Amino acid sequence: MSTSMVSFPYAIFDCSLRALAGRAEGFGRLSIGGLNGPLYHVTTLADDGPGSLRDGCRRKEPLWIVFGVSGTIELASYLSVSSYKTIDGRGQRIKLTGKGLRLKECEHVIICNLEFEGGRGPDVDAIQIKPKSRHIWIDRCSLRDYDDGLIDITRESTDITVSRCHFSRHDKTMLIGADPSNTGDRCMRVTIHHCFFDGTRQRHPRVRFAKVHLYNNYTRNWGIYAVCASVESQIHSQCNIYEAGKKKVAFKYLTEKAADCEEGSSGCIRSEGDLFLNGAQASLLTEMKGESMFHPSEHYPTWTMEAPSDALKEVLQLCTGWQSIPRPPEEAVDR
Repeated sequence: MSTSMVSFPYAIFDCSLRALAGRAEGFGRLSIGGLNGPLYHVTTLADDGPGSLRDGCRRKEPLWIVFGVSGTIELASYLSVSSYKTIDGRGQRIKLTGKGLRLKECEHVIICNLEFEGGRGPDVDAIQIKPKSRHIWIDRCSLRDYDDGLIDITRESTDITVSRCHFSRHDKTMLIGADPSNTGDRCMRVTIHHCFFDGTRQRHPRVRFAKVHLYNNYTRNWGIYAVCASVESQIHSQCNIYEAGKKKVAFKYLTEKAADCEEGSSGCIRSEGDLFLNGAQASLLTEMKGESMFHPSEHYPTWTMEAPSDALKEVLQLCTGWQSIPRPPEEAVDR
C-alpha cells in the first residue's frame, strides 16, 4: 500500500513552512506555535549561546525555529521552551540527548521531526509538560531510552495532541496525570493518534483524571500492558491495533483514591473498532459513577481515521518518527 494514502493525516501540510500551524487534529488542534513570529535559525549544536536551540527557546517573542545544522545536541540541563514557539526539525536530523525539553506554564508550542535518545538522571523525561501548559502539538518525533518517561503530561496541562511519533527501547513511555492527589488534572484533555509504540514496556499511555482519545495507533509487544486507566480517567480507544507479544493484557485498570474522594476508583476505557492480535486481551470497563464517558465528537467535529488493517500497520512503521524530508519553502507572508 502506498504510504501517501489519502487518510494519513497532514501530508499536504509539508508544502510550505508554516502550513502546520493550527492544523493539528484533536485536542491540540488550536496550537499555532511560532506562526506570527520571525524565523530563528539554529546554527550551532552547542547547548547554549548565540545561534543555539536553547537561546531560541528562551526568548519571549513568537519564533519559528529551524535548523541550519544536523547532529546531536547534548543538553546539560532541561531545555525550557517558552510560549509561541515552533521547533521545526524538517530538513535536518537533530537528536537531543542528556536531558529533555520542559514545557512549563506555556502555550502554543509545536515540536516537529526531532529525535530524543539517551536522557540520563532521576526524573529525566524526553518531553515534560507541566504545569498548566496548553495548546501543545508534538508531531513526527522519535523517542527512546530515557531514564524516566518519554512524554509526561501532568499538573493541569491540557489541549495536547501527540501524532505520528515512534516510541521504542523504553519502559515508562507516556504518563498523563502524575498523582491521585492532583485533582486539578480533571481538566486535562489529550489526543494521541497515528503513533507507533514499538516494544515499549508500559504506559501507552497510563492515565489519571484526563480525557484521552486514542486512534489509529499501533502498539505491539508490550511488557506489562498497553493502556492503563486509573482514577477517574476516560479513554476512548478507536480503531487502534494492539498486537500482543508474551504479555496479553492490553487494557489494565488501577484503583486509586482521589484526594477529595472517600472511595477509590479506576478509570474507564471504551473500545470502538480496535483490532486485537496474537491473543491480546481487552477487558472493558465503561461505566463511571455519576458521569458518562466522553465522546471525541463532543469536542472536535472531524479527525482522520480508518479501520485498522495490515496496511495501516505498514504505514505506521514507515511514516512515524523522524523523517528524512526537506524543509518546506517559506511563503511570501513569512516574516
